[in-house]
Amino acid sequence: MAQTINQRMTVRLEGDFVVFLIGMRINRWWKFNKWLPVALAMPKMLKELSQKPESGFLGAETSLTVIVQYWKSFEHLEAYAKDRNGLHYPAWKAFNTKVRSNGDVGIWHETYKVRAGEYECIYNNMPRYGLGKVGELEPAVGRREYAADRISAAGYQ
Repeated sequence: MAQTINQRMTVRLEGDFVVFLIGMRINRWWKFNKWLPVALAMPKMLKELSQKPESGFLGAETSLTVIVQYWKSFEHLEAYAKDRNGLHYPAWKAFNTKVRSNGDVGIWHETYKVRAGEYECIYNNMPRYGLGKVGELEPAVGRREYAADRISAAGYQ
């Protein structure tokens, strides 16, 4: 188990970044052959991305059906999605061939462009997690003690 940081911490991340949420919803559990390939594809893609710093992928947090990804820019994310030599493209093509819109398994994603300084986060009694794994952790004290101060652009100058 990862060691916890037992104080209130926040994150500083230089520049703009992108948060990409992606997930799946298993609608027909008994159709393993439809949803299992979808579930198994993402860990391979995350491994591929973590080995390519030039991809713009900063890191991710995963759960059973939702993954939160952090990217340097939307352009980096889109380039990976369209890269015919990467793992995403064949997985996407296979999904559209085998599942398409038959209702067996749903997929979704949401993309958020975050401007520098227009975010806030707090971690306490946690290991490095989420944005705290991709940015610089710092104590949430002084001008970073309260959420309103952390999220204001002035709070990050």
